[in-house]
Amino acid sequence: MAIVKRSNNGGLMNYSTLLSDMFDPDKFFTNDLLADNFMPAVNVSETDKNYEIELAAPGYKKEDFKVDVSNGILNISAETKMEKEEKGKDYTRREFAASSFSRGFSLPENAKQEDINAKYENGILKLSVDKKKIEAPKKAEIKVA
Repeated sequence: MAIVKRSNNGGLMNYSTLLSDMFDPDKFFTNDLLADNFMPAVNVSETDKNYEIELAAPGYKKEDFKVDVSNGILNISAETKMEKEEKGKDYTRREFAASSFSRGFSLPENAKQEDINAKYENGILKLSVDKKKIEAPKKAEIKVA
């Protein structure tokens, strides 16, 4: 069984809003056209010993991430905030920015939920989920009395 991606909105993107925003001249030329729908790209691979997850999230610090496992779901989320203030003789300019995302993955039965390693470098969060051996049920013969 493989790791299954989960989405908070059921995997549905609001295409009507996206299309109306694309044809709105005030929003078309802005950089935040897709900002409300930011979801980092993910690569999931499997080896004999573990599952490897790579999540592209540039601009974050390792302290911004929260990774936990609950009821067989691996949850990865991050939140960052930026505040910048510039004061001049006759003005004060303040800028605020915030960014966040949340992703969930259903872990397979053979994943060791207690043995997950995470490392963030060069804008990529790398997680390694070790596998455990699942033994086949033993066959037992039952005599009928």
